[in-house]
Amino acid sequence: MSLMHRASRVLPAGGWSGAADHIALDYEARFLRRKRLVAASGAEFLVDLPEVTNLRGGEAFALEDGRLIEVRCGLEPVLVVTGDLTRLAWHVGNRHTPCQIEPDRLLIRDDHVLETMLRGLGARVERRMEPFRPESGAYGSGRTMGHDHGPFHVHA
Repeated sequence: MSLMHRASRVLPAGGWSGAADHIALDYEARFLRRKRLVAASGAEFLVDLPEVTNLRGGEAFALEDGRLIEVRCGLEPVLVVTGDLTRLAWHVGNRHTPCQIEPDRLLIRDDHVLETMLRGLGARVERRMEPFRPESGAYGSGRTMGHDHGPFHVHA
């Protein structure tokens, strides 16, 4: 029986070099603490981090034997949104939907309800397979996991 290598540290993007392998993870899979993963070469390893971590791509898992596994953002189904971006971003944000904001477009995860809403607001929407790197929120490097505004707050 072979011993599975363990990664208990993540090195920040730009803070390492010389990866031995890589792994492409979608948005959901880049939010983890403890999970068995398989790198592009087929090598299995166990991620065992001290706390839940939000990976954005460019980091590296540091295996206990010294090898590094580069984290890449995998392709996933997204909606590419163009039009009046300020107005459209407000509506996406009002629904607490993860959103990747770029100068000339927004990317959100493929969702037929949001697609219908955005088209109704005059947006041009195109389905694509792309890496998804949404904004991580103003109050930390994690993800927006929901919140409570109190009993008198309602969303339009």
